[in-house]
Amino acid sequence: MKRILFILSFSLFAMAAQAQIFPEVQIKTMGGEALDAATISHDGPVVVSFWATWCSPCKKELDALNEYYYDLQDETNVKVIAISIDDPRTVQQVVNTVNSQAWEYDVYLDTNSDLRRAMGVNNVPHTMVYNSAGELVYTSNKYAPGDEYHLMEVIREAAGE
Repeated sequence: MKRILFILSFSLFAMAAQAQIFPEVQIKTMGGEALDAATISHDGPVVVSFWATWCSPCKKELDALNEYYYDLQDETNVKVIAISIDDPRTVQQVVNTVNSQAWEYDVYLDTNSDLRRAMGVNNVPHTMVYNSAGELVYTSNKYAPGDEYHLMEVIREAAGE
């Protein structure tokens, strides 16, 4: 009995350590499967980047993040999540873009803009960084080459909190 209580309490502690960042809103995977955004969790810092295929600065930022992603993961345990706001008519363009860029992080589709609205995102690019407690520590709605270095510092700080 004590063992069961220990396992149960440990499981609850582990679940509490993974903060909920997203509201309960339906999005889609790249394969078209429905997913409740609230079920996405991580026990380290999380970068959420809202983007669109027609947004050149968005793609440049995501390319820059991809270049450093594995090193940042090893260093900070960061998880990068890209959320496309393209509408249902351009989903294939999203798939083609992601495949051609070979982005290594998770990409989801918010084709009806429910998640975008729920998170207060008005334009793209829109990037947010959350610490491991699920607290928003940084937000930006622009990108210029070189901004990724500041973003990497923010991620490192979020990992150290």
